[in-house]
Amino acid sequence: MSQNTLDYLILGPAHPFRGGIAETQHQFAKALQKQGKKVGLVTFTKLYPKLLFPGKTQLSTEEAPEDLSIYRAIHAYHPLQWAEAVRFIHSQDPAVVVFRYYTPFLSFVYHWIGKRLSKKIKKIALVDNWIPHEPRGIDQRLNRLFTKSMDAFTCLSPGVAEQIKTDFKGPLWEGFHPINENLLPGLNQKKAKTKLNWETETTYVLFFGLIRKYKGLELLIEAFSQKPLFNKNVKLYVAGECYEDPQKYIQLIDSLGLTDRIILDFNYKTKTEIQELFSASDIVAQTYHTATQSGVTPIAYHYQKPLLVSNIDGLRDPILKDQSGVVVEKNNLAIAEGIVSLLEKKQWEAYVEQIKKSSPQYRWSSFVTQWNAFVSETKIKSS
Repeated sequence: MSQNTLDYLILGPAHPFRGGIAETQHQFAKALQKQGKKVGLVTFTKLYPKLLFPGKTQLSTEEAPEDLSIYRAIHAYHPLQWAEAVRFIHSQDPAVVVFRYYTPFLSFVYHWIGKRLSKKIKKIALVDNWIPHEPRGIDQRLNRLFTKSMDAFTCLSPGVAEQIKTDFKGPLWEGFHPINENLLPGLNQKKAKTKLNWETETTYVLFFGLIRKYKGLELLIEAFSQKPLFNKNVKLYVAGECYEDPQKYIQLIDSLGLTDRIILDFNYKTKTEIQELFSASDIVAQTYHTATQSGVTPIAYHYQKPLLVSNIDGLRDPILKDQSGVVVEKNNLAIAEGIVSLLEKKQWEAYVEQIKKSSPQYRWSSFVTQWNAFVSETKIKSS
């Protein structure tokens, strides 16, 4: 690929857009650069119309990552501007264009761009989610449209790979979700609790990330009213922007008499706040109804926090493989019993040790070595 100006041009969310996908986009590019690849990032001028975005803002308040070339050149929902994006991509002279795909909303713009790129450019999809957690009838058609312009697909979990196989019969690489290297180091737990004004002798369960219906927060809240947990000195801290009506959670907590044991913090978190929250917490809970993978699990691994997860494909696989926590059924009693079991001192310490042993296999360097080998072997489709 050395004859091209760039080895890889990666399309998708990147600074100034915020969120887990943008963060991993930066990490992915940097990991490729460390292996000697020439890399550029192309992000959006506009991503979602306000009507479709439930959050407070799409943009980050943090500084742009250093040593990365990030260009804003794609308007996700303005077709009259897509030709300009194609011209810009060609001007960068990439050997491979990577399309970061996580919602069928992007199928139109990505397919349009992909079909108009030079036949000499290899087009690779990197997929976070294939079937949305809150699906609509048109999703499969949109996904299949996107497949028509790609030479190969890559993804971050076995569950997503299985979903892609139903719509794409070409080359497919199944990877894993790496641990981001830009996460701040863990803090002393008591010091972190003091910074957050948490009670130093109380045990804390952390529920972290965007609050959406499919994530089953109500199950975790209800678990705190169950007998195994009710009289324990354990509190729940919920941290993340709420993408649905927060009143339903506030009312549920009030109706169960749990206002003194559950703290709701419906705000997006910076890297420093993530550092403090995970350092101060004892365990991380993900009581999701559905999932294909989780960006929270690698953060928990980085901060060496055992996990409690629902017994569903997208969450349980790494937990069972690495013995890094407990897997429970999706009901409040099982969750309560699981939390109590996970917090037993010997159990908790054993899970922490397993996380320490398992974490090196989730390095970005390992991911890009395998990913790059697959992409190098992939042929450009003849039609």
